[in-house]
Amino acid sequence: MYTDQELTIRPIAQKDMGRLWELIYKDEQPEWKKWDAPYYPHQAIPYEDFIQSKQDWIGDDSFWVIEVNGIVRGIISYYWEHEPSKWLEMGIVLHEAGSWGKGIGTRALKLWIAHLFNTMPLVRVGYTTWSGNERMIRVGEKLGMQVEARIRKVRFYEGHYYDSIRMGVLREEWEA
Repeated sequence: MYTDQELTIRPIAQKDMGRLWELIYKDEQPEWKKWDAPYYPHQAIPYEDFIQSKQDWIGDDSFWVIEVNGIVRGIISYYWEHEPSKWLEMGIVLHEAGSWGKGIGTRALKLWIAHLFNTMPLVRVGYTTWSGNERMIRVGEKLGMQVEARIRKVRFYEGHYYDSIRMGVLREEWEA
């Protein structure tokens, strides 16, 4: 668990499951999905089905919750692009529009990146977004990340093509 004033990131617990279902799977077309890879379909899931997958969520080191003033507002995660070479990618979703534009995502990712570098022998940490999510690109810039790749016009959404953007920071850049 890591804390920055009223913001905490921590592993998922049993008590979080109802809230996570509400935020992620209750609605067929949640507002957050317009920014988080909207070109991939999202499907609502009945609570009974979601709760059966709790072993995939609770205590998983790769998925944590983001709390603000004790209320779960989103998730932060990582996955291996290629574990043998320690190529790790991360992600974040703040599920409620009221949490956007307040620096919460930047602060949560700062804690998460520090956690990843402190607990794993990583050389680089990064994420992939799309050119339509300008807020996510700005977050990366605030954290000292660089645009490492721009794959042009590969994300099609609402009749328009967007670029895929890969951002990253090296350990030595982070520590400086």
